Amino acid sequence: MKRRTALTGTAALALAASLPLPALAQKKIVLGFSQIGAESEWRTANTESIKQAAKDAGIELKFADAQQKQENQIKAIRSFIAQKVDVIAFSPVVESGFETVLREAKAAKIPVILTDRAVNAKDDSLWVTFMGSDFLEEGRKAGRWLLDKEKNTKGDVNIVELQGTVGSAPAIDRKKGFEEIIKTQPRFKIVRSQTGDFTRAKGKEVMQAFLKADPKKINVLYAHNDDMAIGAIQAIEEAGLKPGKDITIISIDGVKGAFEAMMAGKLNVSVECSPLLGPQLMKAVQDVVAGKPVPKRIVTQESVFPMETAAAEFPKRKY
Repeated sequence: MKRRTALTGTAALALAASLPLPALAQKKIVLGFSQIGAESEWRTANTESIKQAAKDAGIELKFADAQQKQENQIKAIRSFIAQKVDVIAFSPVVESGFETVLREAKAAKIPVILTDRAVNAKDDSLWVTFMGSDFLEEGRKAGRWLLDKEKNTKGDVNIVELQGTVGSAPAIDRKKGFEEIIKTQPRFKIVRSQTGDFTRAKGKEVMQAFLKADPKKINVLYAHNDDMAIGAIQAIEEAGLKPGKDITIISIDGVKGAFEAMMAGKLNVSVECSPLLGPQLMKAVQDVVAGKPVPKRIVTQESVFPMETAAAEFPKRKY
């Protein structure tokens, strides 16, 4: 009897050894994710969405904060390659300079997903998919809203621009899209443009400089994100002007802080850019690991919120 039990146990072990892993237990997917930093409300919401979605999907997340430095991001990606994660995902700090490390990931046969921001490498086989907003279209939406608002006015419309981080995809495309629209009307002119690095503190500092240089010549502020716009609002108020009235303010992201500013009458419009990419990213990660086809470009659907809609929309905001 003991001999039969021993033989049965041996046979069971042999059978188990011959079965593929999924038949025994589903191997947990390991995702290495490099985040830009925590420079804004948007980025914080983006990080929370990714962490929660990984937890919900049962994916092991190795998370690295680059603190807005490309060298930290490249170091993190190399660490993920060394750890042999299943998939690498990251939001690039800037567009250029990632080709070498992406080739290293490809050589290690680790698929890469770009989230929120793109890279400008010529070889698009270095990543599986890019998911996120259409920054060019966000800039166009901002420009169209402004042209529509000012369609019944006459004379020059002087615009100051707070750009995002120099070299980043949203800063490049939001500027390009906005200019593409306003150049159809020569009276709309960007008179000053400078980076505010997507932060409130820098947005306030640069707006203070703009106001000191041309306090009476500024009709419109176009900020590449809500945080810079909120910082600029403080500078405008400190200069004794009324934001939203004396200076029309247009920004991008659609975070709760922007809706609060709109409800207070201090921000005129915010073009939505959703940070809630977590569930979308985890689905793509699972599909890539399973060998399923994934679209090369996944665009997030978004809206435009003028201040008149802010109060009704605010309770629905998740970030």
